[in-house]
Amino acid sequence: MFKHVLIPTDGSKVARKAIKAGIALAKPLGARVTAYYALDTASLYPYVDGHTLDLATLRQFENQAREQGAKYLAEVEKAAKAAGVACRSLITDPATPYQGIIAAAKKQKCDVIFMASHGRGGLAKLLLGSVTQKVLAHSKIPVVVYR
Repeated sequence: MFKHVLIPTDGSKVARKAIKAGIALAKPLGARVTAYYALDTASLYPYVDGHTLDLATLRQFENQAREQGAKYLAEVEKAAKAAGVACRSLITDPATPYQGIIAAAKKQKCDVIFMASHGRGGLAKLLLGSVTQKVLAHSKIPVVVYR
């Protein structure tokens, strides 16, 4: 069935639950896992009183975001290792997280994306959408949404 599972994470509580479930799916299938973290660069460019921060400060923010992403990916690697599932990690800096997830799945030749749903509802869902919804709408490979 599935041989290579992409498990994106943002470090949230629901994403951590999806990590465990994604690995639990991969194990009996004999599938390997790629853990993925998308840097959200839009949030790395804060403005202070209408002025952008200097380049050194922006780089510091980006480095901190990469370090945080590496910590989230280490959680996936640890869980996969404990389950005996092969795992590698990937961090990219896409235009948007959903585009990064889809591009990572394609580049890594994954045959399924296993991700959490944040369960956003009502007006927020209508106006903002969600990363999960956008992946579902644009992915050409199967997407398993864990709730």
